[in-house]
Formats: sequence, C-alpha cells, structure tokens
Amino acid sequence: MKKPITIKKAFYPVLFCLILGLFIFFPPLTAFSSESGLSSRIKKAIQKIDKKQQVEASIPALKQIVQVNVKDQGGTFFTQARKSEIKRFRCSACHNNKPVPIDNAARISHADIQVVHGDQETPLACNTCHSNAERDFLVAGEGTKIDLDHVYDMCGQCHFRQKKDWIGGAHGKRVTYWAGERVVKNCTSCHNPHSPRFEKQWPKTYSVPLK
Repeated sequence: MKKPITIKKAFYPVLFCLILGLFIFFPPLTAFSSESGLSSRIKKAIQKIDKKQQVEASIPALKQIVQVNVKDQGGTFFTQARKSEIKRFRCSACHNNKPVPIDNAARISHADIQVVHGDQETPLACNTCHSNAERDFLVAGEGTKIDLDHVYDMCGQCHFRQKKDWIGGAHGKRVTYWAGERVVKNCTSCHNPHSPRFEKQWPKTYSVPLK
C-alpha cells in the first residue's frame, strides 16, 4: 500500500515550479510593460500638425549651374554658369571667316571694353585669354581650351591662391541655402574679367581710434 503524499513533500516541487516560472515569464512581461509605457508616453507627447501654421521650406534648385571639375574635401560642388549670362554668346556667330550683315556695328562692337588687367610691364590683351582659333572658348597658357562656364580655370592660372581659397570656401559667396548641394558664385559673378580690381572705398561707419 502506497503512502499518501504529505503536504510538506508536495510544497517544494510546487514552490520550485513557481520560482522557475517567475524567472521565465517575469522579465518579458516587465520589458513589455516598460515598452508599452514608453510608447504611450511618446504618443501623448506627439502633437497634431496644424496645416495652417506650416511653412513651405523647400530649397529651389538652380538651373544655370555647372559642376566644378575639381573636388573639395567636402566632395563635389557647383558654380554659376557663365555662358547663360553673356548676351551675345556664341562669339563665333560674328567672329568667323564669313561676312556678317549687321545694321548697327557700334551696337555690337567691343569698343566700349577697357582692359585694365595685369601689371604695367605685362598688360593683358584680348588674345591673352580668348582663343584665336575657337572664339567660343578661353585658352590656357599652354594652349588648352577652357569652357567659359569654367572660367575659374582661366583665372586660377595667375590667381592660384584665390582659386585655392575659392575651392575651400574662403573666397567667393555661396548661393541660396547652406543645406543641400554647395553652389558658389563664379569668379566673373563678382569681378569684371576685363577690369577685375574693385575700387577702394571707405566704410560708411568706423570706430574712432583710441588715443
């Protein structure tokens, strides 16, 4: 005849199962409760968007820009196109070996251009920068063609320090926003290529020197 199981003997297995169950099921429950509590707090913190107070902050893309053919440490960047700003481009429309019928030669001639570029000993002339063979291009010192949209390559032959600063962002003004693609002004956006030096100007206001 089997002996009846006493309450004392049955207590320990039941207690063991309870403890084991706590170790197995309690951590996921606490994690779930904490996550649900966090998500509920996030949902309460989110405010509904008032469409009447929304501001359109999209960055307009510039059309007349070209990618610069040199890279900065920040990667590629863009500059303003030059050819789109020249009223009578292409130059080869007039500068060719064919007679061009015109009504008013004075209106489209370049007689009004004054070249004040370079020093007194070696002043620049038209053909210093403009190609004799292909009028729609500039020409480097070694005869390499330079597209007018990439005029910085032309200027940078002599003004190489300024070009280095321009590439790095220390020289030249940025266009539109700081967010998005980097677009900067070209050399001729600010400087007249035939007379690039700015006139000296006194500031409108200044601080009185200390005595």
